[in-house]
Amino acid sequence: MTGLSIREFYEQAGAQAQLRILGKGLSSRQPISVSDLNRPGLALTGFVDNFSWERILIFGQTEVSYLLTLGDEARKRALEHVFQFPIPCVVVSKGLTPPAPLCELADDRQIPVLGSELETTPLIHTVTSFLEETFAPSTSMHASLVDVYGVGLLITGRSAIGKSECALDLVERGARLVADDIVTIRRQRNVLIGSGNEMLRHCMEIRGIGIVDVQSIFGIRSIRARKRVEVEVNLREWDATEDYERLGLEERQTTILDVRIPLVVVPIFPGKNITVIAETIALNYLVKAYGYSPAEHLNENLLQMIRRKKNLEILARDDLE
Repeated sequence: MTGLSIREFYEQAGAQAQLRILGKGLSSRQPISVSDLNRPGLALTGFVDNFSWERILIFGQTEVSYLLTLGDEARKRALEHVFQFPIPCVVVSKGLTPPAPLCELADDRQIPVLGSELETTPLIHTVTSFLEETFAPSTSMHASLVDVYGVGLLITGRSAIGKSECALDLVERGARLVADDIVTIRRQRNVLIGSGNEMLRHCMEIRGIGIVDVQSIFGIRSIRARKRVEVEVNLREWDATEDYERLGLEERQTTILDVRIPLVVVPIFPGKNITVIAETIALNYLVKAYGYSPAEHLNENLLQMIRRKKNLEILARDDLE
């Protein structure tokens, strides 16, 4: 996304940030293009060498109190130092009344002025969170995303291989469906967050049945709006010529939006219980997250056994000599 207009910002974030319009309107020369916010600080004194004018400008209690200590002319000069730049918009926190001539100068330069009832710090957190989600890099994948024991499993594979059926079986066993068919993934602070399509919501297409509404059938406990994507489970037809992982010592990884996550390739054939395998993948991920790797533990035990056997052979040979 290249930019967010002030009108879109006001309409989408207005309720949670408790915004109201203080100036003449929402028309701005500069759209919002970054998720970071700015406070005027030293710019009010005339030092603007490092002033980040492309950010939303927050006026809190400190800035308003400082401006009120100045005379009319000095206050106007202080504001002109800031408003010489095409700032996207100004937000005044805590329900404060902007000191004159803040609104007049901003309106003259087509800089919208908004007010918020929130305290300055909660306001910054709320707006930053909204903008980070809005500007987060995103992609869509043909997959199913299920929360299994608190682990976000992204089930991928060719069309009609059984992704939706596997997800449905997991939901029946207590997992929670996030999305089916189309999964929207966003990267936020180097974390992948998956969610569903607004139109499809928590509906699934099951071949032979048609569209089913998971929430209506299994209840509210069977769904969730979003989930961190932690493991990709790739379903593939069994291929006797392929060398599948048997021990788990070498962990495969895949990259989504420049974030690397574990990849587990599961070969499937008639009669194989993919649901139990998916649950085991989730539990195994949790075990590893707590610092225990079953494959490495087994490997270390085997190495110790080999070393002990070699030591015994050496001792026996020394006794014979």
